[in-house]
Amino acid sequence: MPNYLSIDTSAHASVALVDYTTGSVIAQRTSPKGNDQTETLASYVRDMLEENNEEGKNLAGIFVGVGPGPFTGLRVGLVAARTFGFVWNVPVHGIMSLHALAERVLRSGENPKEFVVASDARRKELYWARYDAEGKLLDGPHVSAATELPVLPVYGVGAGLYKEQLESVGSQPRERSFDWVIDARHLAHRGMDDLASGLDLSDTAPQYLRESDAQVPAFMKKAKA
Repeated sequence: MPNYLSIDTSAHASVALVDYTTGSVIAQRTSPKGNDQTETLASYVRDMLEENNEEGKNLAGIFVGVGPGPFTGLRVGLVAARTFGFVWNVPVHGIMSLHALAERVLRSGENPKEFVVASDARRKELYWARYDAEGKLLDGPHVSAATELPVLPVYGVGAGLYKEQLESVGSQPRERSFDWVIDARHLAHRGMDDLASGLDLSDTAPQYLRESDAQVPAFMKKAKA
């Protein structure tokens, strides 16, 4: 049976090959860095497919995280997924990247009635979203300071980065999740569940939530005017 390729570059370069029928992870790679998506993604995908005797044209489809995330890193994964999908003639499914963290919470054995997941947005802010006990999105995604998050259990690497700030407003950062980054494995699991539920995942538009850090120099703005 064909397999799914899953890609997310909203925080780290992360790829996974997942069984089409069982959802079991055949292979996965996630970079420990958060700024090397351009250098690592293509080689991760190539090596993973070769090592598992998988041809892109035989894939069942590609899941790709659409953010939120920084402009450059997020764009790398989206462009790659769309290009692979076109060349291999396989469908590309867009998944909000924070869903991967929510999926990990659901599979962790904890059962909060509602919860928040958070990833690092830099600039002393977090990307976050709120979910119910079944993983349904209730609010978000947003980007804000940690002190603006709901007073709920908070999971993900963002909870560890701003533990004191979250606790100061009554939120409950979960220590066991402080090293949880967004990864392609959990993104694929969420995508497979959503497809099985009949959801349309054809939209791969990026969710940046804020403008790129790269700005047009002032002298160029004047020249254009």
